[in-house]
Amino acid sequence: MNRLLLRSQVTLFLGVFSIMALSNAIVPVLTTFSPASSWEGAIYAAYFLGAFISTLPSGILTDRYGRTLMMRFGLVLTVTSGIILFTSVDPVTALAARFLEGIGAGLFVPPALAGINREVEHAKMSGYFMALMNAGLVLGLLLAGVLAAWLDQPVAGILLFTVLAGIPTAASLIAREPEIPGADHLDAGAFFPMVKEYRWIWYSSIVLIGITGVVTSLYPKYSGAEPDILGYWIAGMSVATIVAVLLISRFSVDDIRLIRISAIAMAAGVMITLVHPAGFLVIGFLAGLVMIAQLGFLSRIRDHQGIAMGLFSTTSYLGMAVLPFLAGLVADGPGFFTAFCVSALAAVTVAVGVRK
Repeated sequence: MNRLLLRSQVTLFLGVFSIMALSNAIVPVLTTFSPASSWEGAIYAAYFLGAFISTLPSGILTDRYGRTLMMRFGLVLTVTSGIILFTSVDPVTALAARFLEGIGAGLFVPPALAGINREVEHAKMSGYFMALMNAGLVLGLLLAGVLAAWLDQPVAGILLFTVLAGIPTAASLIAREPEIPGADHLDAGAFFPMVKEYRWIWYSSIVLIGITGVVTSLYPKYSGAEPDILGYWIAGMSVATIVAVLLISRFSVDDIRLIRISAIAMAAGVMITLVHPAGFLVIGFLAGLVMIAQLGFLSRIRDHQGIAMGLFSTTSYLGMAVLPFLAGLVADGPGFFTAFCVSALAAVTVAVGVRK
């Protein structure tokens, strides 16, 4: 492997792992930044707000300036936010740093996926990328908690993953990758036709990825389980996703058919969660199948991959933000059973509606 390719792989794969690990490293130690639940919720959510508002512009700008520059900006913002979080536990500063961190993640993911989808072995590379993304989320959560307890230093995990993120950041600064073909112009008129033409893919992303957030947000109060037990099951969902993306990326599949089948199975997984937390594993596995199928379908778009991946990332974040909120409203009204049933029904609508 030549040096150019090595730098590219380090930027891509270690980059996504460290970004996701750092995003979850704050979760076990949120009380360090503020004892008030309202502030904790705001600090946690600020990341997703930053990611949501930056993913689509990042995708659009990728088609204009190429993926390398946008990934570099994302990594620099990630490292900057980690340094701020490590050096200050003031809640206002932490809120701003988390928002900045979310923007960094939003700038990184669409160009990374756009680059992957232009590779010959894009399915296999998508599997590696999604596996490392979920591995980062799991290890960021677990290692940050372990280090905080062992070292009696709440922000030790944040420091660890900030330093780790510095490696792909340095690699990106000296990388000289070929730019994406067609990056010398920006066709703004391509956006709305793409939204319309692939509307069922965007809808499937909102609903099927959003459902993972629904069960994660509803289950703690619904089950009354202890936090450590909940942590194991929620982490298990990400592990199941890792297994799924690595497995399915090895095979050639009918992407639309896989999304339809997974949507029906996910509805069943939601109902399983009503009676047993093993539903987390089912939903996590199916989410992995869905993401690889969606990326595989979108890889057929030869032009404007930046816009396509920006929309893919934006709709995924939108589902994670909106569906848990709506499900919570239903749970507070008609009850948890209805909230789970409505979520399952939403998954079925994807199976009925998604088409080539």
